[in-house]
Amino acid sequence: MTGLLPTVLAPLLVLLLALGIDTWIYADAKERLKQGNPAVFSFGSFKIDTPQAWFLGALLLWAVFFPLYLTATGRNPFR
Repeated sequence: MTGLLPTVLAPLLVLLLALGIDTWIYADAKERLKQGNPAVFSFGSFKIDTPQAWFLGALLLWAVFFPLYLTATGRNPFR
């Protein structure tokens, strides 16, 4: 039974980490919008410019939207 614990805990911790980052993205995007400096990304007709859109995108495609948000806000550490 001890081998099962890490197998169950690891995905749960990853999920909690992703949800925490999604919540941070929403709060940060909302604060930026309030300050008049929204996080905006557009590609053709595809545009992300609201905190709700950033949260939903990060919730569904975390691996894509988290780096995209960091780039849109000028915080990309790989630049």
